[in-house]
Amino acid sequence: MKSCGSMLGLRGLRLPPAGILLLLPFLQPRLLPAAPAPHRASYKPVIVVHGLFDSSYSFRHLLEYINETHPGTVVTVLDLFDGRESLRPLWEQVQGFGEAVAPIMAKAPEGVHLICYSQGGLVCRALLSVMDEHNVDSFISLSSPQMGQYGDTDYLKWLFPTSMRSNLYRICYSPWGQEFSICNYWHGSFFGFYDANETVLEMEEQPVYLRDSFGLKTLLARGAIVRCPMAGISHTAWHSNRTLYEACIEPWLS
Repeated sequence: MKSCGSMLGLRGLRLPPAGILLLLPFLQPRLLPAAPAPHRASYKPVIVVHGLFDSSYSFRHLLEYINETHPGTVVTVLDLFDGRESLRPLWEQVQGFGEAVAPIMAKAPEGVHLICYSQGGLVCRALLSVMDEHNVDSFISLSSPQMGQYGDTDYLKWLFPTSMRSNLYRICYSPWGQEFSICNYWHGSFFGFYDANETVLEMEEQPVYLRDSFGLKTLLARGAIVRCPMAGISHTAWHSNRTLYEACIEPWLS
């Protein structure tokens, strides 16, 4: 499977190549530069949240890259809801990860960075929306289906090998289906998604953007959203590809 944003839709349609969506400081209402200065004496702590069926071990390469380019950075790859436990309901995971990140944030008065991969991007976005106060400087959503998922994926085919895409929603939108995180989101890493005619509408054309339902329009207007598309990288390699790290992650880990 290609990255989340390029998954096949119901009729063979493809979304644009997936990428990294960076939501830069939520708390400071100021226009941000395209990228911060590349080096500094000390770096903010980094918190990593894994995706579906992953564990902290999956991010050993990312940890190596950060330690090499930003020596001394305190990196915490949260070891929660690993493997099959990542199928737990998303709001249950949000609560668990929230309890884990709170003490890390409390020890970092200058702020932290969040790197959240795949399903982890949804967990982090929900986490930021429910925390009364947080000090996240950069939220890096790494190939996450921020506008939901359309059709099936390799994971869904593994879980439901005989279910057709046209019928899968009957399972996922049932009370039983909602007990699994993989059914909690139904695909666009840049907030793009299909309309009723199965035409992909980019973020700026989405009703949630036009109405500024949860601040996307405001964030983009002040330069707090950066999109970093990367084609030709499989979804499972997004957290281990060195070129992607150098282009789309490392510049924002100041």
